[in-house]
Amino acid sequence: MDKKSLSERDICTKFIAPAIQQAGWDIQSQVREEVSFTKGRVIVRGKLHSRGKARRADFILYHQPNLRLAVIEAKDNKHGIGAGMQQALDYAEALDVPFVFSSNGDGFLFHDRTGTGVQVETELALDQFPAPDELWQRYCQWKDLDAEARKTIETPYYDDGSGRSPRYYQSNAINRTMEAVARGQDRILLVMATGTGKTYTAFQIIWRLWKGRQKKRILFLADRNILVDQTRNNDFKPFGAAMTKISRRQIDTSYEIYLSLYQAVSGNEEEKNVYKQFSPDFFDLVVIDECHRGSAADDSAWREILDYFSSATHIGLTATPKETKDVSSIHYFGEPVYTYSLKQGIEDGFLAPYKVVRIDFDKDLQGWRPPKGMVDKNGQPIEDRIYNLQDMDRGLVLEARTRLVAQKITDFLVATDPFQKTIVFCDDIDHAERMRQALVNLNPERVRENRKYVMRITGDEAEGKAELDNFINPEERYPVIACTSKLMTTGVDAQTCKLIVLDQHIKSMTEFKQIIGRGTRINEDYDKYWFTILDFKRATELFADPAFDGEPTQIYVPGPGESPVPPDAPPETGDEQPPGDPDAPDGWPAEDDPPFPDGPDGKGGRVRYVVDNIEVSVVSERVQYYGPDGKLITESLRDFTRERISRQFASLDDFLRRWGDAEQKKAIIEELASQGVLWDELTEEVEKKLGKQLDPFDLICHVAFGQPPLSRRERAENVRKRNYFAKYQGATRQVLEGLLDKYADTGIEHIEDIRILQLDPFRRIGAPLELVRAFGGRGAYDKAVHDLEDQLYG
Repeated sequence: MDKKSLSERDICTKFIAPAIQQAGWDIQSQVREEVSFTKGRVIVRGKLHSRGKARRADFILYHQPNLRLAVIEAKDNKHGIGAGMQQALDYAEALDVPFVFSSNGDGFLFHDRTGTGVQVETELALDQFPAPDELWQRYCQWKDLDAEARKTIETPYYDDGSGRSPRYYQSNAINRTMEAVARGQDRILLVMATGTGKTYTAFQIIWRLWKGRQKKRILFLADRNILVDQTRNNDFKPFGAAMTKISRRQIDTSYEIYLSLYQAVSGNEEEKNVYKQFSPDFFDLVVIDECHRGSAADDSAWREILDYFSSATHIGLTATPKETKDVSSIHYFGEPVYTYSLKQGIEDGFLAPYKVVRIDFDKDLQGWRPPKGMVDKNGQPIEDRIYNLQDMDRGLVLEARTRLVAQKITDFLVATDPFQKTIVFCDDIDHAERMRQALVNLNPERVRENRKYVMRITGDEAEGKAELDNFINPEERYPVIACTSKLMTTGVDAQTCKLIVLDQHIKSMTEFKQIIGRGTRINEDYDKYWFTILDFKRATELFADPAFDGEPTQIYVPGPGESPVPPDAPPETGDEQPPGDPDAPDGWPAEDDPPFPDGPDGKGGRVRYVVDNIEVSVVSERVQYYGPDGKLITESLRDFTRERISRQFASLDDFLRRWGDAEQKKAIIEELASQGVLWDELTEEVEKKLGKQLDPFDLICHVAFGQPPLSRRERAENVRKRNYFAKYQGATRQVLEGLLDKYADTGIEHIEDIRILQLDPFRRIGAPLELVRAFGGRGAYDKAVHDLEDQLYG
C-alpha cells in the first residue's frame, strides 16, 4: 500500500483510529470522529443568506461524555506530521482542551497545553499514543483537582434520551463552573451572550451538583415572572417534585430546588422579607440569573438576599456584567470563569447577525428653536432655547416626528414582511402609547384583520402584558408589533423577532446589549437567521464603543423619499435599568420613565412640551458602515474594501494568480465576504458611478488595484470576438454559448453551478445528464467551464 496515495479519511481509518484504540481508548464511548462543533456563520447577502464553514475536529477524545481531554487533527501523508498542529491548537483553545495531536499516519506530534510535561511538543510513534488514565491524571493535575474534587467533576450530565447535548461553549461553561465549585470557590460568574442558553447551562450545573449531593438545597433567583415560569416548565422540568416556586410569600421547607423572583423574597418592610423564614444556612447554592440587574450593588435590596445566604455558593449568570463606580459584578463574583460573547456567538453561527438602518431627522440633528411666545398643544409657553435629539420625546414631543417614525417602520414592513415580529423601544409609557396610535392609523387594514396587530406592552397595562406570551410564541401571528419602553429589554425570548426599532435614548452599554439581544436568536424552523435594527436616535453609535463586542454589518442612512430597506443586489438564481419594583403587579419591574406631568408649570417633574404643527423631515446622508470588528468605518467604502482585500492578496499579481488557480471563483468571493467585504453595497456604489455591470473580479481589480474595469457584457463580447467556440460543435457549443450569455446577465457564480443546466435555455437543448455526457463526462464539462473562465479573465 502506498501511504501517500491515501486520502486524509483513509489515514484516519487505517492508522490513527487503530493507534488510539491500541492505547486503551474505548472507541464507542471515548472517541468521536469528524465532530462539527460550530454551525458556520450566517452570511447575509441582500435578502438571502448562506452558512459559512463550520469548524470540525477530526477526532475528539473524552474522559466521559461532555468532558473533553484531547483533539487530533489529521492530514494525508503528503503532509508532514505536524502540518495540522496550528489548526488543532485553534480548535483546542475553543474546546477548552489541554492535549493536542497532529498526525499524518506516520506518528503523532503531541502538544501539551498544561505545562505539566517536560516538553511542550513531542513526537510520538503510532504505538506511543498516551492511555486514557495518563491524560486524565495530567488533566486533574492541570486543573488542581484532588480525589474528592474529581468526584464532583465526574458527576454525569442530565440526559433525557433525546440525543440533545450541550453545545461546546455550554459544556465549557458547565465544566469550568463545576471545577470552580470542586476547588471550593464560593463566588462564581458566568458571562454568556443573550440567546446562548444560559438557563439550560444553569440547569446542567444545578443538576450535576444536586445529583452528586455536593449541593442539596438550591435557590434559583430571576427578575421576571415569565422567566421563572419558563424555567420551571422547560429547562428545569426534570427536577419534578423536588422543585417548587416561591409565591404568595409562603415558604415550605420540604423542597430541595426553589425558584423565585427577587421581588417575591425581598422588600423594604421586615414582614416582606420572606427569605428570612429560611435559616441563613438553609441553601447550599444560590444561582442568580441576570445578575447584573442590581445584585452586585452593595446597597441593593437583592444584595441583602445574597448577604443573608452568604454561606452558600453564589453563581451569577449574565450577558452583560455591570461595571461602574457604584456597581460591579466582578467585584462581587470575581473574574468570570468563562465568557462567551455575542461576537463569538455570531462568528460560530449560533446567533443571528444583523443589519442596521439609521434614519436621521432634521430637527434631531439641526435642532429646533420655538418662535418667541410660542405655546404648545396644551397651552404651555415653550421655553426659548434650542431643542435637539436629546430632548425628543422627553422634554419635547413633536407629533410629526412620531408619525414619521411610524411611517418609516410601516414602509420597512411593507417592503419586507408586514408580519415579521417587531419590537419598538420608546422612551416611556406615554411615548409607547403615542407610537401605538400612530402605527394603528398607518396600518388600518392590518388592524381591521386583527386589532392586536399593534399592541403596547408596558408594565402599567394588564391587557398589553397579557399579550407578551403570544408575541414571543413563534406559532402565534399576533401581536406583530410591540411598542414598549423597559419591559422587554431583558429576559424576553423573542425567537422570531426580525425587526428592532430604537426610538429610545440609550446611554447604558448594558441596556443596549440587552436590547440587541432580543433579536439575536436564530430559529431555522421560522426562517429567522438574521435581523434588522431600525435606529432613530443614534443609539447604534454605541457599536463603536470598545465595550461592545457584537458584529453588525452596516448602517444605512436613507435620504428623503428613499426606502428604509437597505438596497439589495438582485438575486442571482449611561443608565442601568433599576431593580424591579416589589410593589409592581405580578412581580413585573416598574417602567423607569412614567409619563411626564402636563401641568403648565411642570411642578412635580420635568416639563414636556407637545407640539403638533412643526414639520419634520429626513436628512439625506451618506451610507455609513460598521466593519466585522464592530467598529465604525470612518473611511469610504472603497478605502475599507481596499484595506480588506490587501489582507488577503499582497499584490495584483497575487490576486490574479489566486483567481486563475481557483477551481471555483465563488470560493474567493465568499472568503472575502466572510472577511467583511460588502459586495452588494460596493457593487451598487461602483456600478452607479460607472454605469456598468461588473462582476467581483473587476470590482477587486478596479477598487483595490486601480485597474480600468470591463463590464460583464464587454468581457463576454471579447470572448466571442476571439472565435473561441469554433472548436466546439453541436450541444457542447450551444451550452458554452448559453453559459456566456448567463455570465453577461448574472455573473460568474451562476455558471459555476452545474444546476444551471436545469434552466432555460439549456433544458431546451437536452437533459442535464445528456449535456454533461456530450462533453465526455463531468470532469470534461468542468474543464470546459474552467477554460471558458480563463477566456473571460485572460
